[in-house]
Amino acid sequence: MPDNLPITTDIARLEKAPKKVEEKAINLIPKEVSEKYKIVAFEKKGNLVKIAMINPKDMGALNALRFVAEKESVEIEVYQVSEEVFREIIDKYSSPVEALKEAVKSFKNEVVFDEESEEDKLGKNQKQSEFLKDAPVTKLVEVIIGHAVEGSASDIHIEPMDHDYRVRFRVDGILHVSLIMPKEIGPAVISRIKILANLKIDEKRKPQDGRFRTINEGKEIDFRVSTLPVISGEKIVMRILDKDQGLSSIETLGLFGTALENVKKALGETYGMILFTGPTGSGKSTSLYALLKILNIEERNIITLEDPIEYNIEGLNQSQIKPEIGYTFASGLRTILRQDPNVIMVGEIRDAETAELAVHAALTGHLMFSTLHTNTAVGAIPRLIDMGIEPFLLASSLRIVVAQRLVRKICDKCKEEKKVPESVRKAIEKGIADVCEDELKKYGVDRKEEIKFYHGKGCDVCNGTGLRGRLAIYEAVPVNENIKNIIIEKRGNEEMIDKERIDLGVLTIKQDGILKIIKGLTTIEEIDRVTEGNMALEEEND
Repeated sequence: MPDNLPITTDIARLEKAPKKVEEKAINLIPKEVSEKYKIVAFEKKGNLVKIAMINPKDMGALNALRFVAEKESVEIEVYQVSEEVFREIIDKYSSPVEALKEAVKSFKNEVVFDEESEEDKLGKNQKQSEFLKDAPVTKLVEVIIGHAVEGSASDIHIEPMDHDYRVRFRVDGILHVSLIMPKEIGPAVISRIKILANLKIDEKRKPQDGRFRTINEGKEIDFRVSTLPVISGEKIVMRILDKDQGLSSIETLGLFGTALENVKKALGETYGMILFTGPTGSGKSTSLYALLKILNIEERNIITLEDPIEYNIEGLNQSQIKPEIGYTFASGLRTILRQDPNVIMVGEIRDAETAELAVHAALTGHLMFSTLHTNTAVGAIPRLIDMGIEPFLLASSLRIVVAQRLVRKICDKCKEEKKVPESVRKAIEKGIADVCEDELKKYGVDRKEEIKFYHGKGCDVCNGTGLRGRLAIYEAVPVNENIKNIIIEKRGNEEMIDKERIDLGVLTIKQDGILKIIKGLTTIEEIDRVTEGNMALEEEND
């Protein structure tokens, strides 16, 4: 053995390949080096790296390990494995770049998916299908999907550029470039995904939608696929629907204090409407699923109308609307009212007809959940009246309106205290000056204590961003007698309802966000990003 090699002297034997090999471990050693010296990293914990090797006495392999140990500043623990186990581990190399290299090699003598005449297409259809199932392009698609799931991405974008194809992942609401593919590979990848989603691979002129399910690390994960013709070709977006990631409790999502109490009180009602508002991608559907989970018991008949169905939840009767055949939210709502429901969830109120039916359903003994695209909770009330809902019906049916936004959380692994200028501290204190002591107590915040600020310094877990995961910030306005009177007598005057909200002590989205900054859950920059604030600007100008 070479001198000074930081490895254990007692070499254990590894009889089975581990089920999961993390990318950060296996990619410590390039695949070519692993193949040449029969060494492969399969686990990394802190400063210790576990290595599988076929021949622990191979001097060339040990020299290669010494180089890795010095370069990465790690200690190495060697395990002897059989050729079979070694092959199982090395097959887990999951770098998209590695898979892309294999796919590019395979294209040298294979089918190229370029623009072709109709006659050419007819002659090549069968050959293309066989190629898409067997070629390394299949492995590339699997690796892209696995990489996205492992990185907790919510969406995968594959889009044609002028000279290549770009793969981007949306992680915690922000898009990141993951891979650039050559122009000839992109259409093959898109065709493979279309086959998985049971879409027409030769239809590139109009959008298509589909779904497929795959198993990743023993977990079933659904993918919602959408294609779109663009100027350079065809773009695909895949929404990753992972139940373990997507279905959380309402507390985990970030609903605290009086807002949580008011939402739970509304859930206890036998009838009425619970509305969530906010822009697209603000987590409204996720919050509704969390509420339905609370109500999901055998004694209740819960029916949902969705476009599309994001998560298939056992115990719920979920129905997908299809406007192209006349099955809309409005027609679907008429139908499900004849299905003896206790609880109804309508994915979105888009038009006057749906709004009217939803209000009538809420007044006839049903607990009704839905969403609306308005910027504030209070703004939902005049919006519904503008849609033609009679104010007296709205006042009788509405129980609570909740506005929400999503912010990224500070990474738990690299969280540390951060110093901020005095001007920022004052801006934070001013933001919660009107919040009552009782509410602060519910958040676990003491006004007398000095406010501490935190950020993530960046680590392997959060890919150097300092942020990992998301939570929601909320504004939950219960509809009390005063607000009902304003709806009926003043047609939901927004200023008057907002004044009543202040009198009730209901926190704004920004105040809820500031309290979450003080609790060390998120950063000033994140709250500014979604509330159009200027606290971070004050920090820059200081």
